[in-house]
Amino acid sequence: MALDQSFVGRTYPPTPAYEVAREKIREFAEAIGDPHPAYRDPEAAKELGYPDVIAPPTFPIVISMPAADQVVYDPALGLDWTRVVHGDQRFTHERPMRPGDRVRATVVVESIKSFAGNDMITLVTEMSTEEGELISTARALLVARAENAAEEG
Repeated sequence: MALDQSFVGRTYPPTPAYEVAREKIREFAEAIGDPHPAYRDPEAAKELGYPDVIAPPTFPIVISMPAADQVVYDPALGLDWTRVVHGDQRFTHERPMRPGDRVRATVVVESIKSFAGNDMITLVTEMSTEEGELISTARALLVARAENAAEEG
């Protein structure tokens, strides 16, 4: 059954603030295997013009995914999570995240489309400081495969 089009444009409440920490940045850089020194060494980051270490460009996924969960697990939407695959993920950055940033994420359902029995839902998540400074925007495409496609594997 196709997803309810009335969810297009729906904005979910901002998440509680996530405080970006130097250790979380280092752990994330290790997890993705990125050896750039600006993610670990404050002096290396200062040489690049930043006041402290900076987060890798994909670090905002740590904040945007919990925000997207509000949509994914919204029982009124009726999205069957067992049939969902992540179709696309993009980030637009105003600046890198850095230690001390307290970031809240607000997710909006940008579009819902159906094609060949598959539902495609695009979510846009804006991540801003508690003071309202926009840092990053994430755009994610989730695809809920058709029921018969899920059975075929």
